[in-house]
Amino acid sequence: MKIEFVKYQGLGNDFVLIDNRHSLEPLLTPTQAIRLCDRHFGIGADGVIFLLPAREGGDYAMRIFNADGSEPQMCGNGIRCLAQFIAQLTQNNGSKRAYPIETLAGIMTPSLIAGGQVRVDMGEPRLLAGEIPTTLAAATEKVVARSLSLAGQVWPVTCVSMGNPHCVVFVEAVTAIALAQIGPAFEQHPAFPERVNTEFIEVVQPDYLKMRVWERGAGATLACGTGACASVVAGVLAGKCDRPLYGGVAGGLFRN
Repeated sequence: MKIEFVKYQGLGNDFVLIDNRHSLEPLLTPTQAIRLCDRHFGIGADGVIFLLPAREGGDYAMRIFNADGSEPQMCGNGIRCLAQFIAQLTQNNGSKRAYPIETLAGIMTPSLIAGGQVRVDMGEPRLLAGEIPTTLAAATEKVVARSLSLAGQVWPVTCVSMGNPHCVVFVEAVTAIALAQIGPAFEQHPAFPERVNTEFIEVVQPDYLKMRVWERGAGATLACGTGACASVVAGVLAGKCDRPLYGGVAGGLFRN
């Protein structure tokens, strides 16, 4: 089977994108997506994104399979890449600046802005344990600076959902985190029944954070859009940072 694709990256978070507008279901299976994402024997990517026809009031719909074949509800950098892909496919002449896109987390609307950039409103965070979900607190309680025992250490964690689950951990130095070892332990911890994305955050100053991320289903990535938003929310909840701030990730800088 021959399938055309393009590859985009957002702050180093990279994706294979496929025009799937002629079918309501993804052209590839999760197993096939795993093969494409392999960085040695495939194309290499953090995930495969499918541009689908709308079903529920959007202009289009998005589905994504992670590098391990799992399917997340949303992907911030992925939907930014998808907006540029749509503009390329439709030969946007500048008249269309925003695209309501259906995701498993609801309709998100990325907007094309100056300089070839894309902005997306990620919506309101969900803060209750039952919404995330996590068993670190009662379903109707927030999870702010709660203790999580893992790998022989007690970690203070704050949990946020941006349509997908995030566990934010504030540390002294992100470079000291053995991400390849500790990331999977967080992702698979039984306190997170749907697994979890984990952000390790160093507060450089109240308006500047450094982030390293282990993404559910993708592992260590250079950036995570929903993770950046979750980290800002967690920082405000925990009294660690200001609302307007800059952040640093391996793939570059973000600003909330």
